[in-house]
Amino acid sequence: MGFGIIIPLLYSYGKKFGVTEQTIGLLTAAFSISQFFATPVLGSLSDKFGRRPILIFSLVGTCASFILFGLANSIIILFAARILDGITGGNISVAQAMISDISSPKERAKNFGILGSAFGFGFVIGPAVGGLLSQLGEKVPFFFAAAIAMVGVLATIFLLKETHDKDKRAAAAKKGGFTFKSLITVIKKPVIGTAIFIGFLLTMAQFTMIIGFQTFSVDNLKLSPTQIGLFYAGFGVTGILMQLAVPAIKKVIPSQALVLLLSTICCLAMMILVGFATGLVLFAIAIGIYGLFNGLRNPMLNAIIADRNEESERGEVMGVNQSYASIGQTLGPVTAGLITAISIHSVFFLSSLYILIALLFSIRLKSKESKS
Repeated sequence: MGFGIIIPLLYSYGKKFGVTEQTIGLLTAAFSISQFFATPVLGSLSDKFGRRPILIFSLVGTCASFILFGLANSIIILFAARILDGITGGNISVAQAMISDISSPKERAKNFGILGSAFGFGFVIGPAVGGLLSQLGEKVPFFFAAAIAMVGVLATIFLLKETHDKDKRAAAAKKGGFTFKSLITVIKKPVIGTAIFIGFLLTMAQFTMIIGFQTFSVDNLKLSPTQIGLFYAGFGVTGILMQLAVPAIKKVIPSQALVLLLSTICCLAMMILVGFATGLVLFAIAIGIYGLFNGLRNPMLNAIIADRNEESERGEVMGVNQSYASIGQTLGPVTAGLITAISIHSVFFLSSLYILIALLFSIRLKSKESKS
């Protein structure tokens, strides 16, 4: 929710400090790049020292970054705040590791779906809350986001139990410290590496689509900021609904790789359809169905990854997975910005290309799952 509150306000707030249409991309990327390097380190530390202390550290860093953003008086401070949040932004991968710790293989996809829907719900209502709070003062949303992060810190301290026991932490400590070679060695693992690469491609496709979504909504459909916000919220809600439906889907289709494969096919078909859309109705229907099936991506991939790694290195592997997702979040908008020189619709076809490649790897993943 805190993330959702501040993201839509970054540009308007940063303009008075010299943020431009060009530097807003760098400001956004600063977080993802920092997270790329820091998340697997934090995940590895959670394997050795436990999930709770690392989660507390991450949330304290997020709280401090929001406060720093609210107190900023220059563009340098804005960048420092986003870099700090990225460096300490291991809370997602640590939370995923905790879910994996307490879930049986049969329950993992369901529990990852619940975690994903919680994240999605916060991200959907965050922009609305930020917009309302900004009427009380431009700095108010950032301090409110900091307060939310501090509530997370207190909840972790007083309500959350450690899920990674001493024996598992000792086993992780014997393996030595994290090295960035793990970013390569993990991706080379037959099933895990394929799943992580698929996640990277689908994340890049989504963030490519978001750039096209924004430009098409404004330049072609002439929607107002309020209408765009409601449209985007609807897109988010469809993904949440699908994530909540994961238990029912798993009863019908037990294979996680098959669910991923079928959902990727649907996403590809809808993104191609979006590329041909010229009016609101077809655009809205295709985007809505894409958002629905895109909601299955993270629960399925996270469950596949969690099922295939050792408990003593679960945090590290989840961190590596989040690192590649961070790069996808960075490269998607960058490549989308470059291809808009051709046309707005070309952005959706570029997103389709990424999904097509992911589909080919999904077929390969399904084959590997059947053999193992």
